[in-house]
Amino acid sequence: MKQTMTRADLLGLGFMTFAFFLGAGNIIFPPMAGYLAGENMSFAMLGFLITAVGLPLATLLSVAFAGGGLLTMTRMLPAWAGTSIAIATYIIIGPAFATPRTGLVTYEMAVKPFIGSFDGQLMLTLFSVAYFALTLFLSLNQGKLLDAVGKVLTPILVLLLAVLGIAVLVAPQGSVPSVAPEYLGHPVVKGLLEGYNTMDTFGALMFGMLIIDVLKSRGVSNVIQQTRYLAVASVIAASGLALVYIALFQLGGTAGGVMTNPQNGGELVAAYVAMLFGPMGSVVLAGIVGLACLTTSVGLTSACADFFHTLWPRFSYKQCAAAIAVLCAIVANVGLTQLLVISIPVLVAIYPVVVALVAVTFMREWFFNQGMAFRLVLGVALLFGCFDGIKAAGVDLSVLSFLPLFDLGLAWLLPTLAAIVVSLLWRLPEQSALSAE
Repeated sequence: MKQTMTRADLLGLGFMTFAFFLGAGNIIFPPMAGYLAGENMSFAMLGFLITAVGLPLATLLSVAFAGGGLLTMTRMLPAWAGTSIAIATYIIIGPAFATPRTGLVTYEMAVKPFIGSFDGQLMLTLFSVAYFALTLFLSLNQGKLLDAVGKVLTPILVLLLAVLGIAVLVAPQGSVPSVAPEYLGHPVVKGLLEGYNTMDTFGALMFGMLIIDVLKSRGVSNVIQQTRYLAVASVIAASGLALVYIALFQLGGTAGGVMTNPQNGGELVAAYVAMLFGPMGSVVLAGIVGLACLTTSVGLTSACADFFHTLWPRFSYKQCAAAIAVLCAIVANVGLTQLLVISIPVLVAIYPVVVALVAVTFMREWFFNQGMAFRLVLGVALLFGCFDGIKAAGVDLSVLSFLPLFDLGLAWLLPTLAAIVVSLLWRLPEQSALSAE
């Protein structure tokens, strides 16, 4: 078996990684942020790129740095705690929320506009079964993921996005919108928060190990080579995401007059594409959304199945993938609105833990007591992240409004940074004595 990859294989690996990240949410958030930011679009876009591109890239690299996925990265914690974090993360981003959402968004944006009066619960059920059956089919053979996603589906997706991006730059359909109040004072901070909403850092923890598995299936067994190829694929994916976000921000930033008071980015993109391409606009949009969601669904399903197979070897990869696909089809029937209502508070609560885990993974060699550092930093991130999550659920927590950044949904940030500083400075007496010797 070959131990190296050709340039074409490596480019396909990068495209595959890019496609796994690019879901419908990534297409919806940037244009709405650009629309609301108006003339402050560039500042908002900078903040968005930091959290929507920089954090996922750092997370992928942290997987390579740690030499493994969540279970490896949390090895400094008690076994039960590390396993619990991993299981919770994979369930949240897999069958509970994120993967079913790809099917629901595809139905809402790429199917519903074409079926008219046939829309209903029965049609949603039939679509969910067909969608996740296709996801399962593409996920069953990991060795062919690179060919199916990286070399077939993604180039089509990239072509459609390129057409849209060039059209937006060459033929803007509107004017610069007025700046929304929330983007007047601190557009960079607001952009950071919008990028945070993409939740791609969760996905990066999964996709890092999935990429390693794909490399192994291609005969790349050397750890140094795996790390190098993962880093190259990560940079390719991050560059692709950045270009897509810039184009979509430009779309939103030139959408003044395209429609009045859009409620979400999906409406805005649909109206803009319709003006650009006429009757073919809905078809172009359906192709972009459908492919973006399907590739993400395949990536999430494969990563989740691989994790649960590793955790419980008595269940084969194929059994795990089939179970996840069935659960996703069932959960998808609750509908998009209800799923978002349930999922957002949970994701907001857990996200800080993942960001903190990435940070301490890179810094672990600097801690005098690594076990204590991991427990303290992740514990603080979870505690204050739960406050943000409860607030996102609509519970009145005004009693905690004194916490810095609480109103912005970032109550976890400063306490977590403080915990990192304490961990860097903390030395037990015996450690100090050893250092003195």
